[in-house]
Amino acid sequence: MAGKREKPEDIVLKLRQVEVLQGQGKSIQEAVRQIGVTVQTYYRWRKERAMSAIGPRTMASAA
Repeated sequence: MAGKREKPEDIVLKLRQVEVLQGQGKSIQEAVRQIGVTVQTYYRWRKERAMSAIGPRTMASAA
């Protein structure tokens, strides 16, 4: 059974929510549970977000 796919703008909002919750003293596990995703999904989103921020030219020159 396939899971629900989030829109990119929803992912950004959820990542920001986790940052806010962490600022309020919650652990990553608690914050991620509160936004309704798994810890694995949270870290995958963070990684994908970082890769998109780097951009394709920087990654190509690093390889």
